[in-house]
Amino acid sequence: MGNEKYYGDASAKMDVLMEQIESKSPYHKILVFSQFVSMLDLVKAQLEERKVSYAYLTGQTKNREAVVDSFQNRDDIRVFLISLKAGGVGLNLTKADYVYLIDPWWNPAVENQAIDRAYRIGQHQNVMAVRLICPDTIEEKIMLMQATKKDLASDLIKTEESIFKSLTKKDLLDLI
Repeated sequence: MGNEKYYGDASAKMDVLMEQIESKSPYHKILVFSQFVSMLDLVKAQLEERKVSYAYLTGQTKNREAVVDSFQNRDDIRVFLISLKAGGVGLNLTKADYVYLIDPWWNPAVENQAIDRAYRIGQHQNVMAVRLICPDTIEEKIMLMQATKKDLASDLIKTEESIFKSLTKKDLLDLI
């Protein structure tokens, strides 16, 4: 109960997520990603308390195809809780049109792959992706780091010779 109490006391993010799920799930299917299975378990408990049906996928899930199929094809299952590592690639979840990322990952490409589970051939709806970030926390710092990485990568991809001339030794060392 130790972690549950800690997370339960610090529940602003959970409150926002539950508000979003309760307002959106009657009309939309929702993917919820976290890098922490323990966080997904907390969300699962909140959904059960609110009697919201869900599917659940982590690295421990044995029947991945059946779980995906239940989310894709059952109208009563509106929410899919997925661990970022287990479900970030190889899944086709076109029934979802909302994607929530509970916690940021160091590498923005991992998050984009997770969001792309809903952006697949056969998707006929707009998809809304939401990152839940608490201000003044390490999460905010991770988001800033992601933005810096994206900007630097974008600059490196440019083929203009001038970009290489403008890089300092520090810029190059920061890449490593």
